[in-house]
Amino acid sequence: MRVAYLGPPGTVSDEALTAAAPDAEPVPLSTLRDVVLSVQERRVERALAPVENALEGGVDPVLDALALEAPDVALIGEVVQPVSYCLAAGRELPLDEITMVLSHPQALGQCKRWLATHMPGAAVVPAASTADAVRDVAQDGSGTHAAIGPRLAARRYGAVMLAEGLEDDAGNATRFAWIAHADAAPPPPEHGPSKTILVFWGMGSGASGWLVSCLAVFAFAGINLTRIESRPLRQGMGEYMFFLDLEGSTADPAVAGAVQGLKRHAEVVRVLGSFAT
Repeated sequence: MRVAYLGPPGTVSDEALTAAAPDAEPVPLSTLRDVVLSVQERRVERALAPVENALEGGVDPVLDALALEAPDVALIGEVVQPVSYCLAAGRELPLDEITMVLSHPQALGQCKRWLATHMPGAAVVPAASTADAVRDVAQDGSGTHAAIGPRLAARRYGAVMLAEGLEDDAGNATRFAWIAHADAAPPPPEHGPSKTILVFWGMGSGASGWLVSCLAVFAFAGINLTRIESRPLRQGMGEYMFFLDLEGSTADPAVAGAVQGLKRHAEVVRVLGSFAT
């Protein structure tokens, strides 16, 4: 089975995929948006994409693509991957001589206190992925640039590890979602622990108390919401979409009824996935 992930090899996504599905055929792609769309466009059978980090929260490019550009995909499961970073360079280099640090914006955010403490004078520059950043600095054996990335990337590209454990919290982890085309997704589970993820927006969203009314349908049904996050709807200032994670499956009449109740308040309600946990 071909599985898309954010490449190149050596990223945290690569680590997660290798741990969760070692027999899969990995397909590295250059952007998170393309990882999601590769399933929508049937270029691959599955994708593994990060949706939330313990320190930085939701992964915006994935959430936006799922909600606005990939109507024919479904989330069918998830994997939580512990995340730890190292500082890598093309040569041994004192920290106070480093002039620039490159990495993916999520990784930079997860290590911002370490950077502020140990390298306050270095410029911080975003890269397409952690592995791209490590690969670039590994190829420069005389420069003063370093990169934040997984140890896997440093070993793969022959970089020198200058420091390890850069993440601001030892419990740092990223939640990845398994993505499949909707017509290949298994039915929602009828028994056992499960989770449903949905997104909704519109119709009365500017009215006082609208969001409370939307969430109340789940409270009245006795359904526990475990996460709520808003993202701009890209239709003008003040227009938002809301992502919900809740306990239970849409095969449960209580959950299905609450989702139907939400449709009385929101213009668009889309269940992104309902799967066993």
